Amino acid sequence: MIPYSLLDLAPVPEGGDIAAAFANTLDLAPFAESLGYNRYWLAEHHNMRGIASAATSVLIGQVAARTSAMRVGSGGVMLPNHAPLMIAEQFGTLATLFPGRIDLGVGRAPGTDMATARALRRTLDDGEGFPQDVMELMSYLDDAAEGARVRAVPGAGTKVPVWMLGSSLYGAQLAAHLGLPYAFASHFAPPALEQAAEIYRQSFQPSAQLSAPYFMLAINVFAGDTDRDGDYLKSSAQQGFANLRTGRPGLLPRPVDDVTKIIAPAVLEAVNEALSCSAIGGPDTVKRQLAGLIERYQPDEIIIAGQIHDPAARKNSFEIAARALNDLG
Repeated sequence: MIPYSLLDLAPVPEGGDIAAAFANTLDLAPFAESLGYNRYWLAEHHNMRGIASAATSVLIGQVAARTSAMRVGSGGVMLPNHAPLMIAEQFGTLATLFPGRIDLGVGRAPGTDMATARALRRTLDDGEGFPQDVMELMSYLDDAAEGARVRAVPGAGTKVPVWMLGSSLYGAQLAAHLGLPYAFASHFAPPALEQAAEIYRQSFQPSAQLSAPYFMLAINVFAGDTDRDGDYLKSSAQQGFANLRTGRPGLLPRPVDDVTKIIAPAVLEAVNEALSCSAIGGPDTVKRQLAGLIERYQPDEIIIAGQIHDPAARKNSFEIAARALNDLG
């Protein structure tokens, strides 16, 4: 059976607050573990009122403490926002507290707008130094060299698995060159998916961490008891993405019966294209759509996202997805 994992942004829904978002995440994580999810990843974003996972490593520690076997990690840390040494220390701490359970997914996007990127003290170099940062980070997590003047304490020797995240051909090429597992952000940026997967697999160079390519596909799931329920749940993500695209990011909106009445046609078309790598509907429909995506892209693992307003409906959606994937397996 193909492994399946979960991506959580700790969404802050309209009518809720950050404390409730954290409580929902810490309730969802052990539930996901009970359903057989392989990993539970959290993503770094900044200055977004609808996403509470900015201090990603802190939240990872809380999730890991409330689960027992599932791997927990970042999907991902936006490395140019940080000194590689500090990330090595943070994830080295996590790996020491939770041995064999921590993943470190890294990306090069700011995870925010340019004004906030400057507030993060980020140098806006379009990620030119990103490959060097990744290699520096990996060196800190490896066994410390004899006589090394700078070591990650903790971190050195933990060999936390590093994943490359991306939504373009750049990430695929770098992951292949460094011999890292690769997770493609097809849940919000699918246009380059097919080409990126092909480049990664064909160009992969074995490394100390990984002997063969390992490709993870991100899929949105909006699952309910009926197909109509799935469309209804998806409307929150559609509104949220439309708000982001039109410069009005905010809390995760409540779902609506007819999203065409509140999103302009041209914007909605772009939003639906961005969310096209999705399984939406009742259990049978979701299972059929998941099977189609897996058959088409042949991933080694899938990671499921679901920006759903109601926490109970979100848990139900992830449960339906898990049942579907177990049936397919």
